Amino acid sequence: MKKEFATSTKTRMMYSLSSLGVTIPAEAVAGVIAFYIVDVMNLPVALYSAFWFFYTIYNALNNPLLGFLSDRTRSRWGRRIPYVLFGGLPYALAFALLFTAPFDGKTNPTGLLIYFGAAIIIWEGLYTALATGYYGLLPEMFGTYEERTDVAAKMNIFQIIGLFIGAALPPMLANIMGWSNMAILFACVSVIAIYAGYPAMFERKELHTDTGFPFLQALKYTFANRSYLTAAGAQTMRFFATGSLQTGILFYLKYSLKVDESLATVILGMAFVIAMFSLYPWRNWVANKLDSRRTLMIANAIMILGIVPMGFSPNINFTYAAAVIVGIGLGGLVLIGDVIMTEVIDEDEVKTGHQRAGMYFGMSGFLITLSGLLVSSAFGLIMPAFGYDTLLDVQPASVDLGFRIFLTVPTSIGFLLAIFLLWLYPLHGKYLAEIKQTLEKKRDGN
Repeated sequence: MKKEFATSTKTRMMYSLSSLGVTIPAEAVAGVIAFYIVDVMNLPVALYSAFWFFYTIYNALNNPLLGFLSDRTRSRWGRRIPYVLFGGLPYALAFALLFTAPFDGKTNPTGLLIYFGAAIIIWEGLYTALATGYYGLLPEMFGTYEERTDVAAKMNIFQIIGLFIGAALPPMLANIMGWSNMAILFACVSVIAIYAGYPAMFERKELHTDTGFPFLQALKYTFANRSYLTAAGAQTMRFFATGSLQTGILFYLKYSLKVDESLATVILGMAFVIAMFSLYPWRNWVANKLDSRRTLMIANAIMILGIVPMGFSPNINFTYAAAVIVGIGLGGLVLIGDVIMTEVIDEDEVKTGHQRAGMYFGMSGFLITLSGLLVSSAFGLIMPAFGYDTLLDVQPASVDLGFRIFLTVPTSIGFLLAIFLLWLYPLHGKYLAEIKQTLEKKRDGN
């Protein structure tokens, strides 16, 4: 009888723990960097949006390059592990520098933009290298769907804790200790988590077969893969939706509901805790009974049910109730997001004979990063149209409707497009079973 798990509980738990350290700075940047730079440090929205456009292009392009480099890396530590071993500490230090800007947008917007731009470019390059190495180990260390969903559940428990710390706590902690000290604290926690899980990581030498795979050929095979295009496209739309939610929530609370923006800690905290406790129900009752495709379609639909009511919320209590629904949907999204990409990697290995997890996670990061461009573009178009101006001491009443629209319309469109792309995803049913059987025979030497 086939074993469900080829690795120990300790190995799966320690590997998952490192995701906490990867997640905290990334979620803090995704969740509060726009608020910190624009509303706290007073960088004009037009400058922020213009910079973010070009930064997002850089961010997108370095993903496939570092993913390809990861597949071709040869060292005494392996091809994925060096990026974790040598990238963790610089990654955390660069994050702390993001929140120590020495300039203010009212007196020196150019200085603020240059400092912020340089700091985030360095930080993001380190993040891409670290994350590509770390997530590239997932399909290599854990071979079966059941084992991957178990690891994904464990990883996402830590990632949701990271979401809570990185996205929900900054407003509250910044009020207590300041933005810079908050970032230093998060950097320390990140380093501890990354290196605590490092000893459990391993690589399979028999999968290191990609030294002769040219970059352009690798791109061709990747972009010709319908499974990849639909899965990564769905993930891109999902991150566009959740990115709009994270970017808009602080503004929505402050200008639409007229409450302290630190209540984002409570709202996001509720959603993340519910998501965490829903991970194993999602795994046991949905994912392992259906498949990754249908699980993600259901999760995206639940997110819409939670988001839309926020646009009509009369008070904070109504928003709390909506956050409960969002939390349930988020649990399904974070559980299966990486698992579906491992299926694409398995299919590619059957077709090409190469295990190219680095390239696929890198290319996935390329498309997902472009979602940030969509978020900043939507923000830059919608909010000035409703009168939002960082140089005003008092914002006009029209920004209430603007932030309600920004929080709900782009998010709903993103989730709907994700559902449509998942409907087109071909890697399910009989075809998926055939891929799994072929790969098992290959690895058994039959």
